[in-house]
Amino acid sequence: MGKKILFVIFAAIGVAAVVGYNAVWAPLDFPSPKTVVIGKGKSFSAAAEVLRDSGVISNAFLFRTVGKVFGFTSVRAGRYLIGSGGSTVDLMRDLRTGRTAVSFFVTIPEGFRGAQIARVLRRDVGIDSVAFMRLFSDPARFGLPAHAASLEGYLFPDTYDFAWQEDEHVIIERMVGEYRKFFVDSLMRRAKALKLSTTNVMTMASIVEGEAVRSDERPVIAGLYYNRLKINMRLEADPTVQYGIPDGPRRLTYKDLKTPSLYNTYMMKGLPPGPINNPGRASILAALYPARHNYLFFVADGSGGHVFARTYAEHLKNVRAYRRQRSL
Repeated sequence: MGKKILFVIFAAIGVAAVVGYNAVWAPLDFPSPKTVVIGKGKSFSAAAEVLRDSGVISNAFLFRTVGKVFGFTSVRAGRYLIGSGGSTVDLMRDLRTGRTAVSFFVTIPEGFRGAQIARVLRRDVGIDSVAFMRLFSDPARFGLPAHAASLEGYLFPDTYDFAWQEDEHVIIERMVGEYRKFFVDSLMRRAKALKLSTTNVMTMASIVEGEAVRSDERPVIAGLYYNRLKINMRLEADPTVQYGIPDGPRRLTYKDLKTPSLYNTYMMKGLPPGPINNPGRASILAALYPARHNYLFFVADGSGGHVFARTYAEHLKNVRAYRRQRSL
């Protein structure tokens, strides 16, 4: 009788050892890598259900039990490409740290507004665009001047790699951080030499970004607007009006040009209150190193560039030439 009991005990221990090994250390085995999305806010228990439904594990209850034993109680949101060969514990470690989460490369174009950036990130990274815009409206939280109305102008255009459903705060910190890396002490000294605040520089850069298509024209356009400021002439910059209308950007009407707004530079003198988009490197440098000339007017040339003029009479001549070209 005693031998039978011992046999049963040892058999049970053997079975438990096999089950334990398979549950913890045995390599996961499935025919091809699995793409698994762990959404933001998912619990470890919910993640186990996702892994089971994706065919990565066979038993969610056993996975949760092993997690409790080894102290794995959290997962990081992300899109994971999980291959076979690793153990259950390896998988749990990866899910907790996000080490094997797939990165997504997202390009933020120069001149995009905050709302446009939010839409791109929602589409390509799966963020909560409402949460993003809520943070966007709190510049002081990211160390920007208290008088700044938003983060407009400081979300640096570039190509970024983000995890799926990356935290919105982390994304903004990264983009503002890239702006700070670019706007180094030498550029700050240049702004002071021009007697411009950082906000003034970024506002001018955003206007240049909105106007220029060709890189070689950016310093010329910046110089033109500075010339207007020097003689107390209105900037009359269409991109600023676009920013001030609720349904912009769109084709402007004469009514728009006569609608009062702090951003309507056809009516208000000086720079608008802040940036109207998020300018790139070339436009920021143009605002800091404008070309020196006597131009006060410019009009499109029909091929992506502009024709510049020193006098209003010369400008009218250029406008008539542009209109004739358009009518052909």
